[in-house]
Parts: sequence; structure tokens; C-alpha cells
Amino acid sequence: MPSNVQAVGSRRLEEAENLNLPDFMASQLPSVNLNETQSNPFQPDVNFRGFSASPLLGTPQGLSVYLDGVRVNEPFGDTVNWDLLPRTAIAGIDLIPGSNPLFGLNTLGGALAVRTKSGDTHPGTQIEMSGGSFGRKMLEIEHGGKAGPLAWYGALDWFKEDGWRDHSPSEVKQFFGKLSYRGASGEADLSLNRTSTMLTGNGLLPESMFAQRRSQVFTHPDQTRNDLTQLALSGRYWLTTASSLSGTVYTRQTKTRTLNGDLNDEFEGGAFDGLSNDDSGVYNRTQTRQNGYGGAAQWNFTSQAQQLAFGVSADFAKVKFSQSAQLGIIDSSRGIGDLLDEVQENSLRGTTQTTSIFLTDTITLRPDLHLSAAARYNQTHVVTVDQLNSSAPNLDGDHRYNKLNPALGLTWQAMPALNVYAGFNQGNRAPSPIELGCADPANPCSLPNAMAADPYLKQVVARTLEAGLRGKLAGGVEWSAGAFRTESTDDILFVGTSTSAGYFTNFGQTRRQGAELGLAAQQGRFDWRINYSYLLATFQSDACLLAENNSSRGQSAVCTAGGQDDEILVKKGNRMPGLPNHSLKFSLSWRATDALRLGADLQAFSSQFARGNENNQHQSGTAIDQFGNSRDFSGAGRLPGYAILNVNGNLDLGAGWELFGRVNNLFDKRYGTAAALAENPFDSNGAFQNNSDNWKHETFIAPGAPRAAWVGIRYRFGK
Repeated sequence: MPSNVQAVGSRRLEEAENLNLPDFMASQLPSVNLNETQSNPFQPDVNFRGFSASPLLGTPQGLSVYLDGVRVNEPFGDTVNWDLLPRTAIAGIDLIPGSNPLFGLNTLGGALAVRTKSGDTHPGTQIEMSGGSFGRKMLEIEHGGKAGPLAWYGALDWFKEDGWRDHSPSEVKQFFGKLSYRGASGEADLSLNRTSTMLTGNGLLPESMFAQRRSQVFTHPDQTRNDLTQLALSGRYWLTTASSLSGTVYTRQTKTRTLNGDLNDEFEGGAFDGLSNDDSGVYNRTQTRQNGYGGAAQWNFTSQAQQLAFGVSADFAKVKFSQSAQLGIIDSSRGIGDLLDEVQENSLRGTTQTTSIFLTDTITLRPDLHLSAAARYNQTHVVTVDQLNSSAPNLDGDHRYNKLNPALGLTWQAMPALNVYAGFNQGNRAPSPIELGCADPANPCSLPNAMAADPYLKQVVARTLEAGLRGKLAGGVEWSAGAFRTESTDDILFVGTSTSAGYFTNFGQTRRQGAELGLAAQQGRFDWRINYSYLLATFQSDACLLAENNSSRGQSAVCTAGGQDDEILVKKGNRMPGLPNHSLKFSLSWRATDALRLGADLQAFSSQFARGNENNQHQSGTAIDQFGNSRDFSGAGRLPGYAILNVNGNLDLGAGWELFGRVNNLFDKRYGTAAALAENPFDSNGAFQNNSDNWKHETFIAPGAPRAAWVGIRYRFGK
């Protein structure tokens, strides 16, 4: 592969004792950082090389995620619900960087391929129970076996906790099952993923409230309920010893319901502003049903001279979306009470259809030199139908997108212990229904989802150049060094106008470039890894963006020409928010005795800018705009860097019993993983101020979890 692919197997995943896949990736893999915007361990924004895979509508998506070849990016917003990946059943992952066109839409910065276990690879029965901080309780059961050409595997997961912040309970229930057939001429796998979750993510917190008590919340409740049923059949039939046909078909049904207690964005300047707390809060409810199905088929040919594959794929989805609002009063706990009647605000039906044809070939030019070439043509059709308003302007839309994406790369085995690679690839992403329905700066959307008739959005096109070296040193030390640059045209960004509203827009050009250095070795009883990443993510065009909580608002002559006093000028070279320049990760596993293993992982990140500070100019203090308006602003508009240390271990008690444990944030570091500029309507005691003139422009942060510890026991039958 002409790129720095990260491959991880089940042993390394299990030994780390991480709660889930995002947690593992953040602590172990280079160029990965998390924005824990929701402060829920199953709802992070996973950033890789400056591109995101997130469950939150409003986060620009740039990574594609696959489970056994089935794309799990949801069609409504390309979001990724990490809680719907079966934790115990994961056998391994491959993180493929770049805009590789073979992985289809949304592969702007990379693709994550997740593989699950089977009865062939993971026979036996195991049960484990654990518990500890935050009232967390977990139960995992798995069983695998085989008889002749047939094999079976099943895994049950249950997770429940109170959460470390106020009003933050969550529960995750998962089942994954697989039936497998392995014969002389072919193989097949039939899998079922059934998951039901209730997650509470209480979001960002003003710095003033964070300083008092980091576990409190801004407003509540903030609940997301997900239900998934996914059935997939995949197989391969050998035509000859060198060629085969392979394919996958699937059906995927997801139901998502959200309940968010928010500040009413229409209170400021409204009928009760300065008089009372009436209509100060609002319950925003949404319900989204997504029924997807599709498949892919390809012909494969392998010889000493080349590896060739040609294939087609088709993905279809039907979406039903509804959104309602219920006005109320923010109470003393910052919940919403005295609710009025529920009002239906949006009802939408939509369909997405994507068909693709692709070709890839790796040719042996000579024994030490390989050329890789690929191309994929994507055709996407997005249709939306407004169920509440049949007359224009409304949410009706019919959009088509087409793109041919190429890839080309070389790998050279310069010597037995040195490999050199270089490559170019291109990927694209078509706007999703939520983005097409929330793209008007004059009508920002209350996320997740109030929508209006909005402008057309262009598809995003990303082009990546990558080159590097990798090899082995004396003593079995593996090393790698590489550099990359991704240029995106018409990037789709979300511009926040408050803590719960904003709009999507195309932004001319953006760039993510950087370098990765890695060392790893298994030496005696030690297994260690060091990864350093440098990332510079910048805007490469000038543009005016809404940012009413940025101290530099209304100070650019370019952006105030039309009388606007709430915009900032983003210039070429300004850093993108939410992404640290530097990250360092170190992990160590020490088998102290045959029975005892101890481990630790350190992750350190440099500072990052807050969302809303896209021009990097926000400062704390008093600012006067070009119209003579004076405003006070609090907070630096950026997060300081931080480092946290986690430790883990397991002890083999014999006869199949094993004790394990983990401590996160060992030194109880106070830190934040994400930030945004917003307005705080609460006083120092947390009480709502009914006069918006007293509201404060502050930096809000996503607080990182305090020190926490868990211990558990597992039993392997028959050991």
C-alpha cells in the first residue's frame, strides 16, 4: 500500500482494555484526536488527519467507516454512531489514510475498515463482568465454534452508567451474531447486528462554570436513543486458483430519537426579553428513520505479476425525519419546565441513491517495485420532499452529483529492511439531506435539525499527496516516517450561530498537511509504541462567516460592507478549529510474569482554537466594531494543550479466570477536548437572566473526564 496504513489485531485491542474503538484510536493511533463535544464516551468526534467521523449533525464528516464491508455512515448526515459498532465482536481494524477512491463517498481524509470475529478465528466461550467509577457496570459474553465447514459466533454486550456529569445516565445493549461456511470452492458469512442504546451527552460548558465545578451541565436533558438492525451476507467463490468473485448484500435499519433541552434562541429580542423567564427554554425533539440497503460485487485476479479487481456497488436509503419544538421555562436546575404545547416544525422524506463502478490494479514492475492504480466513478442522487409545506420555498429538492476519482502510487523495497512509498489519490463527498436543508445563513438551523429552504451546496473534492519510508532496525524495532497534504475544494463547514444553531456552507479551499513518525517493538517481555504527529489544518480562501461571539466581529471592512456587524473575515492561512498541531502518544505493555501484565498509555496534545474563532483573532476583553458598538468578551477562544496518563493490567488467576483493571487520567488532569464561542445567559450562581443585555460572550469547553477506575473479572470456559 502506498500509504501509512495502521493495522490492529484483536490481541492489542483486548490488552488495552479501552471502553470502545474511539477510545482505543485516540490513545494508540497516530494523527487521531477526539473532540468529546457531548462528554459521552460513545459520542465523540473522531478526527484523523483533520477530518472527522462523528455522530453529531453539524460536524463536517470526512471519514468513511465500514463494518465487514458494509458502510455505516448514516445517509441522512454521513454521521457515524460509534455506539452501534459491536464492541466485543471486533477482531481488528485497518485505518487507511488519504482520499482513497476505492472506499467510496466521504473518504476525504481516510477510511476505517472494521473486521468482526467468527467461529473459525475465535472459538471458545468467554464471559466478563466489570464495574467502577461513574456507576459503570458492564457485562460481555461471547461464544464461537465450528463443525466441519460450518462455524458460528455470537457476542452480547451490556453497558450502563450514571455518567460523571450531572443528569448523564447512559445504557448500551448490543448483540452480534455470525454464521460462516468455509468450503473448497468458496466461503460465506451471514451476520446480524442488533443494538439499542440510550445516551446522554450534556455538551459544552462555559469556562466560568467549568472553573466552579466541571461536572455540572449547561442545560438538560440531552438524550439520544438509537436502534439498529443490520443483516449482511458476504461471500467469495473461486473460479480458478487465481480468480474469484466476491460480494456483499445488506439491509440496515436505524431509528434515532433525540430530546434536547436548550436555550430558546428566539428569546433574545423577543416578547419576554427583560420582563420574565417565559419562553426561555425549549424542548427540541427529533425522530429519524433510515432504511438502507445495497450491495457490491467484484471480480478478483491475483498472479505473481499483478493484483486486479473490478467491481460495482449500489447503495439506497429512504429517510423519514420529523422535528418538533415545545417552549418552556428554564428552571433552577437548568432543565426545562412549564412546557407549552408541542409544535411540529419539520417533516421530511428523502431518498439517496449512489451507484459506483471501480477498478484497481497493483502491477509488479520488477520484484522490488510495485505500481498501484485505481479509479472509481460515483453517481449520487439526493431527493427531499417537504411533508408540511407543499408550496415553494420549501424543503423539496432534487440534486445529482457525479465524480470520477483516480489514485496512483508506487512502493519500492529499496532493501530488505527499507520500504519507500508515494502516492496521489482523490475522493469526493456529496452533500447529505441535512446539509442541503440547512444551508442559509439568514435562517440558521436548530440542530439536530430545524431546516428551511436553502441554497444549493456543491460536492466536496479532496486530493491527497503522501510519501514516506518504513522499515526495521536492529532488535526488531519497526519505524515509519511520512508526510501528507490534502487539498479540499468546496469543503462543507458548519458555522455555529449559538450553542444549538447554525448553518452549512461551502468554503472555497482548505488544506490539511503534516507528518507522522512512529517507532514500535516487541522485545522480550516489553511491547512498546511511540507515535508523533504534526498537523497544520488551514483555510486556503478568504470568506466572511457569522461569528457573533467572536471579539473581532464587525471589524472587517469587507464583511461590514452590507451593514453586517456579526461576521468575521477568515483569511488564507488561518487555522481550523478543534485540531491540535502536535500530538504525542506512547504505549507500553510489560509482561512482568507469565501471569501478570501491566500497561500504560500517555497521550499529549497541543493547543487548539475554538469553533467560532475560525479567524484566530478572538481575544478576551472589550472590543469595539466599525459601527461603534462596544461588547465584552470572556475567554481566549482556544484550549490549552494537555497530557493524560492511563494505566491498565491483567492477572491470570489460573483455571480460566483472569482479573483486569484500568485507571484513566491517573493524575486527575483538568482539561478540555473541544471548545466553541457562545453566549452564556446564566449568572455566576447558574440562574437564568431574563435580560439578554446581561448575557456574556464566553468560551465554552468540552470538559475531559476526571480520574476514574474500573476492575473486572473474566472467565474462559475450558481453559
